[in-house]
Amino acid sequence: MFAHNKRLQYTVRVAGPNPGLANLMLEQFGGPQGELAAAIRYFTQALAEDDASRKDMLLDIATEELSHLEVIGNIVVMLNKGAKGKLAEGVEEEGEIYRSITGAGNDSHVTQVLYGAGAPLINSAGVPWSAAYIDTIGDPTCDLRSNIAAESRAKIVYERLINLTDDPGVKEALGFLMTREVAHQKSFEKALYAIEPNFPPGKLPADPRFADTYFSLSSGNGGDHRGPWNEGEQWNYVDGENAFTPADGGDGSASVQVSEADAQTLAAYALRTQSNVDADPLTGADLGAGPGAGKTTDSANGQARRL
Repeated sequence: MFAHNKRLQYTVRVAGPNPGLANLMLEQFGGPQGELAAAIRYFTQALAEDDASRKDMLLDIATEELSHLEVIGNIVVMLNKGAKGKLAEGVEEEGEIYRSITGAGNDSHVTQVLYGAGAPLINSAGVPWSAAYIDTIGDPTCDLRSNIAAESRAKIVYERLINLTDDPGVKEALGFLMTREVAHQKSFEKALYAIEPNFPPGKLPADPRFADTYFSLSSGNGGDHRGPWNEGEQWNYVDGENAFTPADGGDGSASVQVSEADAQTLAAYALRTQSNVDADPLTGADLGAGPGAGKTTDSANGQARRL
């Protein structure tokens, strides 16, 4: 059962309308790193969680994320207040209203006109919120790592939004939301390391032949760089020609065992669709070739000609 308290978790004090900033704030309302995505992510994880303590944590944080959605939504609406009245009542000339809501070249007029200066579930580019933002896979060690990354990304977006405004009230509220991302990240990390063992994810062990091997597969200008991710006693570093040798010692081809009937059918199909490598057919591109086309087939004698 959910109960709603009409007080915000953090008081929203907006100095004045700013439709352009409101549009950018939608990134944390209906965007992939936003509060709705976080709330739904943790709530659905909690439903399937069998560990009572983790379930409680996920429900607590999911519910708090809904309160953060309410905070950011109120910031959006407050920043849109001036434009909402102007658009609804038409108190200014058309061109003046348009200039006031577009500001310095932003696209806020889209959300003003389409959504009435409210708080739609879209990101700042107008893309509707999607359940595709939720990447829960049902394994706690995987999902907790994903949650840590999600909180980290959200913190960075809040930092960028804070740097976009000089409104002290908006900065304060965004600073609170950003800080709560840090707190949630710590909780998720504590929960992850409370699972022993927690790496690698899942039940099956990694193949020891490949678990400690680093393949240096990118070559060219700049050379190969070494670091703790591929250097030291932990790693078997494979580079040069050896890096491009099949890891299993096989020939690197793909094969499948099929029935005799399937083999005959496949052979007949291959024969029917094989290319004649000795042909040089006249094509539509040859017929329409003009200057700069390079070599094409001559329609008269089948010889190459250059245009």
